[in-house]
Amino acid sequence: MRIRELSGTTGVPVDTIRYYERAGLLPEPPRQSNGYRQYGMQHRERLAFIRHCRELGMPLAEVRRLLDFAEHPAADCDGVNRLIDAQIARVRHRLLGLRQLERQLSLLRSQCGTANATAECGILNQLLAAAHDGQGSGKVPAQIARNVAERALPADPDPDDPASAA
Repeated sequence: MRIRELSGTTGVPVDTIRYYERAGLLPEPPRQSNGYRQYGMQHRERLAFIRHCRELGMPLAEVRRLLDFAEHPAADCDGVNRLIDAQIARVRHRLLGLRQLERQLSLLRSQCGTANATAECGILNQLLAAAHDGQGSGKVPAQIARNVAERALPADPDPDDPASAA
């Protein structure tokens, strides 16, 4: 099969297939007399394996290691277990970060309970205040937490008073 057919049967874009070949993850297929690459079932199966590993969030370096393990079926699978354990740890860390992000967004959302003019929007005011204070670190400012506790929208900052922008 040609590369477009391989792409169609696996759902992997042509450019990605070529990248995997250059990276050594997918063996280069033989060429036909007309110069076209001729992919076989082994390419499709290996590409499906790579795609599945990538869907599980595995970095390419670890996909390469898993492919090496797969090529040595008599070897001990302890290394595979360690790779998967490391991936589980990365996923848990990512989930923790997503939960923190959800809390931060929920705190932001609580700043604007009703439709107002955008000049009075608590969400925009907090985001602008964070940007103005140089807190563009992705963390919601402590002022938001205080405002949530008080259930009050922040006052518009006085442009002549830098302390009121906090």
